[in-house]
Amino acid sequence: MKVHYGIENFIPLKRATVTSGTFDGVHYGHQQILAHLRAVAKEDQSETVLITFWPHPRFTIQPEEAKKSLKLLTNLDEKIERLQLEGIDHLIVIEFNAEFSQMTSMDFVRKILIEKINTTKLVIGYDHRFGRNREGGFEYLKTHQDQFGFEVEEITKQEIENAAVSSTAIRKALLEAGDVQLAGKYLCYNYTFEGTVVGGNKIGRKIGFPTANIQLQDQFKLLPKSGVYVVRIQVGDVWHNGMMNIGRRPTVTEGIQQTIEVNIFDFSSDIYDQKVKVEFVNHIRDEMKFDGVEALIEQLNADKKVALSMLSKA
Repeated sequence: MKVHYGIENFIPLKRATVTSGTFDGVHYGHQQILAHLRAVAKEDQSETVLITFWPHPRFTIQPEEAKKSLKLLTNLDEKIERLQLEGIDHLIVIEFNAEFSQMTSMDFVRKILIEKINTTKLVIGYDHRFGRNREGGFEYLKTHQDQFGFEVEEITKQEIENAAVSSTAIRKALLEAGDVQLAGKYLCYNYTFEGTVVGGNKIGRKIGFPTANIQLQDQFKLLPKSGVYVVRIQVGDVWHNGMMNIGRRPTVTEGIQQTIEVNIFDFSSDIYDQKVKVEFVNHIRDEMKFDGVEALIEQLNADKKVALSMLSKA
């Protein structure tokens, strides 16, 4: 997959089958769109093109609200990594700035889809909108496709177990319930995040559960709700099993800022300042306040047994 940052220097193709959107998470619904995109391109003997936008449009259109409330399933690097697996020929990353947000749907079609890419077929999701104030959509495109000179196809809503799959549904599962298994089902892969191991106050080490304290790499990356999770953590090229707490540690340090701590099983190396990747396997329980350290240690031992059992079945 060739990654093009900006449309300015993109050389129009002889034939292009195109889709566009934010593709946050590159979930099951997105994967179905891309599978159809590849099938159409093969039949049409054209190259596949995916247009995506960065930053997420809401950070430009509603910046204050987005900074307060919007968390993303994938940052740009993660999105590119996931799309690499989908067999797309060209990924065009367009900067979604104030100027671009004012482009009309007609200008988007003429200046980008036609002039810059030479689109012969366009495949879009069932709820896809584009252009200033989200004025463009499937009906608009279908009505004008003869004028535009390319065919338009709409992919219907994709469901798993009678539930519509969307980035919003995945965010809700993670934020409201910590349901990383449902999120993983919708994503078709385990949800992950990356960060750097930083120094902590070593409370975990004192009670027999040393932890790697992780600082998120991206401030707008979504973390599931506070609680204890079964995880796998990649250190260097090696994956390890563990359990992670997201929260404020109410039993020992109530009131501090949220922390991310991973107890890596059978591991004792110094990994301060190293970048790591964490993959969610399952949710064990919500964060709780215990009647003292002894009760906390007893619960952590129980949590570890649950985690090992879940990992053996994963």
